Amino acid sequence: MEIRICKDRVALGASAARYVAERLNRLIAEKGHARIVLSTGASQFDTLDSLTRENVDWSCVDMFHLDEYVGLPITHGASFRKYLQERFVDKLPCALRSVNYVEGTAEGIAALTAKLREDVIDIGLIGIGENTHIAFNDPPADFTTREAYIIVNLDEKCKAQQMGEGWFATIDDVPKQAVSMTPWQIMQCREIVSCVPYAVKADAIEKTLTARETTPMVPATLLKEHPNFILYADMDSAAKVIRF
Repeated sequence: MEIRICKDRVALGASAARYVAERLNRLIAEKGHARIVLSTGASQFDTLDSLTRENVDWSCVDMFHLDEYVGLPITHGASFRKYLQERFVDKLPCALRSVNYVEGTAEGIAALTAKLREDVIDIGLIGIGENTHIAFNDPPADFTTREAYIIVNLDEKCKAQQMGEGWFATIDDVPKQAVSMTPWQIMQCREIVSCVPYAVKADAIEKTLTARETTPMVPATLLKEHPNFILYADMDSAAKVIRF
């Protein structure tokens, strides 16, 4: 595990995007294409914005994403498909090699799983939630399943985060379930880069880094077992574990 502390969220986004772009370009040079998984949510705004401005041949990149609410249409303001389409896909200078969204149906999950498992995922941009979830795997996360995507129930802290970020007017408006990439599948990425800015993530960073054991009650602790894991934090999110 490597920890990189940046001055603020903007510097974090720029630094992480530059690193990911360099890795994508190297992969494209080596094998002709690259495959990436993207997170969503407010914590990813700056990273994705910076990444769209990097010099990458996106026509050689397959994009997958982590999770989506069950029953939420793509036209809804909180839809992660809409988020990625508007904040990433539409901003690129050329079309991606493929765009693979999560849809909340059995047929959609099966088709996405088949596409995902055609080849390895090179880089996973995996955020960490305020409750330490990875994707929508809230505690206690299922570390045992070998499915690629499962339907999960969202806990109250997760729903409160979604409301707090402004995606929903009330906590009752937040869907109760989501389709989420599983912890096991996330760990199959060759490399994991976690961008975790903001003071509201300080507790999650502290719990993740100070936990002595990997535990489903702190799902992000699983990432520390990955051989190629980089955690990007800013001074606010790292405030409880780093003395400046």
